[in-house]
Amino acid sequence: MTTRDLAVGEQLDGFTLLEAIGHGAFSDVFLADGPDGRKVVLKCPHESLLGDVSAFDRFRREMEIAKRLDHPGIQHSYDVGGDRSRPYLVMEYVDGETLRARLARAGRLSADQAVDFAKQLAAAMAYAHAQGVFHRDLKPENVLVTADDRLVVTDFGIALLTGARRLTWRWLTSAVGTPDYMAPEQIQGKRGDARTDVYAMGVMLYEMLAGRVPWEGDNPLAVMSQHLNAPFPPIHELVPDVPAPVEGIIRKCLRKDPENRYQDAAALLSDLEGWHDLDLSSFVFADEAPAKAETQRGLWLLVAGISIGFVVACTLLVFLYYVLVHWAK
Repeated sequence: MTTRDLAVGEQLDGFTLLEAIGHGAFSDVFLADGPDGRKVVLKCPHESLLGDVSAFDRFRREMEIAKRLDHPGIQHSYDVGGDRSRPYLVMEYVDGETLRARLARAGRLSADQAVDFAKQLAAAMAYAHAQGVFHRDLKPENVLVTADDRLVVTDFGIALLTGARRLTWRWLTSAVGTPDYMAPEQIQGKRGDARTDVYAMGVMLYEMLAGRVPWEGDNPLAVMSQHLNAPFPPIHELVPDVPAPVEGIIRKCLRKDPENRYQDAAALLSDLEGWHDLDLSSFVFADEAPAKAETQRGLWLLVAGISIGFVVACTLLVFLYYVLVHWAK
């Protein structure tokens, strides 16, 4: 089996590598000409990945997931098996730009455009959730936008398949995902589920409308801390004309407790499709953040009290020892 990393211009089992279009921690992505002349995307794991059992198992899971999903809003897999010189994925080539590039160019989107994009994402993920697949890394970089504004979700590299065994031990691996879009449970090292994807879609809808993510910080740890503990700026303060029902949908997506969010993308899609008639009286928006902050403040006070008490006790013991020694003389 070939185990070195590949380069543009090389041949791979009848595919000609035309252009490097992506480079990640685990794989390189190439635009390629297939044996039939059709342009495709090849996702090729790095050389080092092939010797890492856990990482390679994750790649094989991505291959299994890619074959399982068949939806116009999800990048299609052309993998049909057969002998290969090395493992790789053969995927549909989508002629378009990333949602990140669209947002960088547009700044922010109108409410109608943002809701339309959110509906497309929710429809694609509702299909994936019905197949027992949870993406867990939804972000603008992993969504392609075609010239006619059709959205296609890509990169199921860290997706979870219902019933699949855990590939890494929870406490010996860093959280998976991208900090700006990670749900609190991901940051805490949990596996995540449909509600994790709902949270990421809420962040993306907020960003499409406001031109910024709900939580910002100087470094990833600061951002993750805010996801766990801090409220986000209400979007109507940044975009005064945002429709109240749309803001309500965002707030429900971004609940810190997964039990308080939409339980899957299908439920989110239902509200997005009928947002004009949405009854917000059924939504519960008790703010979790102050309660969490209060709890943290109480813990810090307790720690401070114990520390001060310890210092005082040590001081008294030293003083008592000093008195006794001098009194004995």
